[in-house]
Amino acid sequence: MTGPATLRPRRGLVLLGVLALAGVAVLTSLGVWQVERLAWKQDLIRRVEERAQAAPVPAPGPDAWPAVTAASQEYRRVSVTGRFLNDGETLVQAVTGRGGGFWVLTPFRTDQGFTVLVNRGFVPPERRSTDSRAAGLIAEDTTVIGLLRVTEPGGGFLRSNDPAQDRWYSRDVAAIAAARGVTEAAPYFIDAEASPEGGYPVGGLTVLKFPNNHLVYALTWFALDLMLIAAALYVARSEWRRRR
Repeated sequence: MTGPATLRPRRGLVLLGVLALAGVAVLTSLGVWQVERLAWKQDLIRRVEERAQAAPVPAPGPDAWPAVTAASQEYRRVSVTGRFLNDGETLVQAVTGRGGGFWVLTPFRTDQGFTVLVNRGFVPPERRSTDSRAAGLIAEDTTVIGLLRVTEPGGGFLRSNDPAQDRWYSRDVAAIAAARGVTEAAPYFIDAEASPEGGYPVGGLTVLKFPNNHLVYALTWFALDLMLIAAALYVARSEWRRRR
C-alpha cells in the first residue's frame, strides 16, 4: 500500500522531471536561435563585403528613395557628381581610431538635381574651423565615391541631437538637412573614401566590422543543455537504484 509519505517523493521527482524538460526545451531553443543568428550574421557580412568592394554605382535618386533600407542598400559603393555646398557644413561628434573629434557632413548638390549629405571624413578638435583646413575645401565640380549609409536619427548614446544649439551626436540626415535649409535631401548619407591628396577631412574611415559571437553563444547554450540532461539522468538513475 502506497501512503502519503511515499507519494510525496514521487511528486517531487515528477516536478523535477517537468522542470528539467522545460529547461531542456528552453536551452535547446536558445541554442538553435543562436545558430540561426550565426547564419544571418555570416550572410550579412558577406553581403556587406561584396557591396563595399564592388565597382561604384550611381547613388539612388528620388524615385528609388522609398526602397532604400539598411538591408537592401547600406554599405553599397556609390558615386555622385556635382558640387559641395561648403557653407552648409555640419560637425558631428565622433570617436575614431584617430581619437575624438568630428565627422564633417557637407551637403552635395548632384547633377541630377537632388542633394545628399556627404560625410567627408574626420577632423580633430583643432581642425574644426574651416579656416584651419581651407586647402581641403572643394569649390569646383567633383565626383565623390563612397559607401551609402542609412540615417542615424535621434542622437548618440545618452545624448540627443540639439539642432538649436548646433550640437550633433549622430548623423541624422533629416534633422541636419532641415537645420541647414536643405530641401529635397536624400534619406541617406555617403561616407566618402579617402582623398588621394590626403589632408583634412580624413575620409575612408568607415569601420566594416560586425561582432559575431553567435557560435560561442550557441555552444554555451548547448553545453548548459547537456549539463542539465546529464544532471537529470543522474538523479533519475540514483532514484531507480534506490528503489531497487
